[in-house]
Amino acid sequence: MDSTLLKGLRVLEELMRSPAPRRARELSDQLQLTRSNVHRTLQTLIAAGYVRAAAGSGYEPTLKVAELAGLVTSRLDVRRRAHGPIRQLARTSGQTTHLATLEGSEVVFLDQAEGTDPVRVRPVIGGRAPASCVASGKALLSRADAAQVVEVLDVGLAARTSASITDPEVLARDLARARDTGCAVSSGEWRYDLAGIAAVVLDAAGRAIAAVGLSGPVDVVLDRETEFREAVLATARRVSCDMGSTGYTLATESDGYGPMEKENIR
Repeated sequence: MDSTLLKGLRVLEELMRSPAPRRARELSDQLQLTRSNVHRTLQTLIAAGYVRAAAGSGYEPTLKVAELAGLVTSRLDVRRRAHGPIRQLARTSGQTTHLATLEGSEVVFLDQAEGTDPVRVRPVIGGRAPASCVASGKALLSRADAAQVVEVLDVGLAARTSASITDPEVLARDLARARDTGCAVSSGEWRYDLAGIAAVVLDAAGRAIAAVGLSGPVDVVLDRETEFREAVLATARRVSCDMGSTGYTLATESDGYGPMEKENIR
């Protein structure tokens, strides 16, 4: 067990629970840690952006903790709010649908619903897939900041099939297309026989916190791509609105490519 990490968490928790800034001496007495230990821990937390020196004296937590807590809360809430809509999407499309979120270079499946098509894919709840190989991952990467995309590239683009994207420039074009059209598409990149379509879910702050995805046999999904795009976007919009988003934009041009007319959803 890492005692240094535990000390840091104890100090941070004490500051979070305190209604006012705390001095190092007070923290030392409260937590029964040496003053030098508390000072070193506070400097580390300041360097990491979790704590700052308060005006006057003492130390207080920054909003970074609240921001991270908000992301976790949103992730838990979005699963509850998307549970019904992705099941409705599975029923109407006949394909397997899922809700996924981005963690590092992978997507994590938060929920899934099976369709009625005889050929089905069953993503395991809690299971993972390379973000660059699946539509939900590419949808989320298309709205991610540069640091997250760099993290994916640093890990290396996974080659699960011969169709997997392994060239960063090709991935960049795919992500740009997903941003322009509102949907990301994968075809045989994770499993050679499967294709997928996905769109992001936005929270009240406009952050892409998850993606609604649909997957099925390549020939079925690509033959009905326009229909499935509209259905996936409508589902993502519905969940986003339920999460408090007021600025979800949908691509309205039927072919899904080229210059896009945007519709603001209020």
